[in-house]
Amino acid sequence: MKNDIRFAFFGSSQFSQYVLEELQKVGYTPALSITSARDPLPLETLRKLEADVFIVASFGKILTEEIISMPKHKTLNVHPSLLPRLRGASPIQGAILSGEKTGVSIMRLDEKMDHGPLLAQRKVTITPWPDHYGVVEKKLGQAGGELLSEILPQWIEGKIPEIPQDESQATYTKMFKKEDGLLDLNDDSETNFRKILAFSTWPGAYFFHERKDGKKIRVRVTDAELENCDIENSLKTENCKLKIVSIVPEGKKEMLWADFLRGNL
Repeated sequence: MKNDIRFAFFGSSQFSQYVLEELQKVGYTPALSITSARDPLPLETLRKLEADVFIVASFGKILTEEIISMPKHKTLNVHPSLLPRLRGASPIQGAILSGEKTGVSIMRLDEKMDHGPLLAQRKVTITPWPDHYGVVEKKLGQAGGELLSEILPQWIEGKIPEIPQDESQATYTKMFKKEDGLLDLNDDSETNFRKILAFSTWPGAYFFHERKDGKKIRVRVTDAELENCDIENSLKTENCKLKIVSIVPEGKKEMLWADFLRGNL
């Protein structure tokens, strides 16, 4: 049946690429793949496609009701959270920052943001937790693609019931900006550690370091650890400290923090 399901795929992120790769592994190949959320959508091409279903995964553009309802079996969305938790633009970063356990959801898209009825969900265990954004994104993307490939034939056959989301449990994430990556090294160690992991792909966690010549330079933190602290198991002590491991100083290549300090203190 895989070859008989005609679908268009909408995805403009690395997460969506992981989802698509998993679909293709088991024989699902899109008749049309749209990877740019900036370009106008080819409405006439989509109509002529006569697709069974549209699939959306982290596309970055809100689809109109006209597009959502175009296929015979509507439009499905692969979302990297356990909806209705962590709705919005940044569910992966939101999970890392909050420490909330996460997973993937398959929902039928409607006109509201991350609001449509659920078709399937799967918790995803990530160890250690939290981890860098890129690691979490890959695991959730792969899990989302696997889950979708399992339920897609049943959805087409009308065998998957729709489950309305519990609005009382909904939480929301925000769209992050470059300035959100700024670290205050006097802040709580866990807070800074989570920011370093959550923003490791974008926008990057950074601070300004004053060199011995008095010039302040931007330093992006690429890796860090927590000492005397196991936040995955809620074990924190007063001696819990952030240990910066590696950085990218302004205008230079990545290096160990210890090596940077030896030449800049």
